[in-house]
Amino acid sequence: MIDPEPVKVEVGLGDRAYDILIGPGLLSSTGREIASRLPGTRAAIVTDDNVAAAHLDTLKAGLDKGGIQTAVITLPAGEKTKSFAHLEEVVDGVLAARLERRDVVVALGGGVIGDLAGFAAGIVRRGMNFVQVPTSLLAQVDSSVGGKTGINSARGKNLVGVFNQPKLVLADTGVLDTLPIREFRAGYAELAKYGLIDRPAFFAWLEENWQKVFAGGPERTEAIAEACRAKADVVARDEFETGDRALLNLGHTFGHALEAATNYDGARLVHGEGVAIGMALAHRFSSRLNLASPDDAERVEAHLRAVGLPWRMADIPGDLPDAEALLGFITQDKKVSRGALTFILTRGIGQAFIAKDVPPSEVLSFLKASHPG
Repeated sequence: MIDPEPVKVEVGLGDRAYDILIGPGLLSSTGREIASRLPGTRAAIVTDDNVAAAHLDTLKAGLDKGGIQTAVITLPAGEKTKSFAHLEEVVDGVLAARLERRDVVVALGGGVIGDLAGFAAGIVRRGMNFVQVPTSLLAQVDSSVGGKTGINSARGKNLVGVFNQPKLVLADTGVLDTLPIREFRAGYAELAKYGLIDRPAFFAWLEENWQKVFAGGPERTEAIAEACRAKADVVARDEFETGDRALLNLGHTFGHALEAATNYDGARLVHGEGVAIGMALAHRFSSRLNLASPDDAERVEAHLRAVGLPWRMADIPGDLPDAEALLGFITQDKKVSRGALTFILTRGIGQAFIAKDVPPSEVLSFLKASHPG
């Protein structure tokens, strides 16, 4: 069976514009796609143990068909890999392979690998070419697009990094068949996010078609493409997050605080799950502030429950720090500006907006009411 032609979405950034290609079987054509854009290049593949076992051979064969020589840097899987120590490991691996500035760093993995490899590509030799080959749903619809890269600090998530746009994103939808269901669900939270920001018709479509998205086929490709179109539109307007791009953080301020509160322990909470709970909290908080109807919050919670995602803090295994400590994580988040709390709140499904100067006392009161303790 011949794979269908991939769907192409362009991220319009002038002379730095790039394509997102979406569809099954793209790993095998990675070499052709890279060579057509970056002729004569060599590549460092950055991946993790789990992804390497499933997909590294296919990618290497695809690069070989395109005449691209490769070096491989394999890291442990998990959020804790986004660290200074592993950043140094990637940079040293690229230098040890004697790759030059015109060569390319290829990120084969989920959001952790994409963020880390993109950061390394942005700083080694003062900037190398970079290609994203995302292998998780979360990375395909969100973190691989838009150029945000970085690592975590003990003081918070993604606090160290650079904006570094890739030259190409290849989202092979077929590789998602190997994802554990928990990881697929976690990525689905980011899919739903785009509907909740400003595409209410897309959210309604997901409510009707989510089972087909999970099953694969054209609905999965179309859902990923729609999410990429949504993100590409925002990135083209606001590449460095000085305005509208902050809307993409719907659910993330609460979610990042919960991730930090669980010490980035993936057994308890992975990023997409934190976003799911964060989106439910953002809608519930908006209702509490009389900005939106409680019916909207209930609709969001019902959909998250239907697909099997956590939607409240009580769904996180183990004990959480108290509400004051959670507020402390929120105030450390990079989305805080000069001490003022900024949240993405909503006036209804698909009506998200940037709320600045949210009173910390209101947030603390809400956290206390929402805390399972």
